[in-house]
Amino acid sequence: MKAVIQRCSRGTVTVSENVLGSIDYGLVILLGVRKDDLETDADFLTQKICGLRIFNDEKEKMNLSIKDVNGSALVISQFTLCGDTQKGRRPSFIHAAPPEIGKKLYEYFIEGLKKEGVPVASGEFGAMMEVELVNDGPVTFVLDSKQ
Repeated sequence: MKAVIQRCSRGTVTVSENVLGSIDYGLVILLGVRKDDLETDADFLTQKICGLRIFNDEKEKMNLSIKDVNGSALVISQFTLCGDTQKGRRPSFIHAAPPEIGKKLYEYFIEGLKKEGVPVASGEFGAMMEVELVNDGPVTFVLDSKQ
């Protein structure tokens, strides 16, 4: 499972001109689920993201977690994170989870964040979405449950 996390001052996801989710201060999380991912991969990323100290303290040092700052998460499914661009010019998505597995683990990940006390908004799994955010910093990290 791969996640691109971006610290933001606000974020919004829209589908067909309807706002499905929005947050203020927190993280926009783009989540890619691979076909060999399990709930343990989602658990790993949940714990890592909830504990990662990437928010500034009073001295402007990255020393606080999303929970410490009472931040929210906007979680967006993004199978293209599992794309393979090693050969040719057209990405291959053979490593991405099939929709029924991907959706299940996407929803499991969201529930894991909620259990940790992080307020969560989300997009619509499998939909064409428009995601807007104001990246705060900018601060962006790529996390991989397999590394």
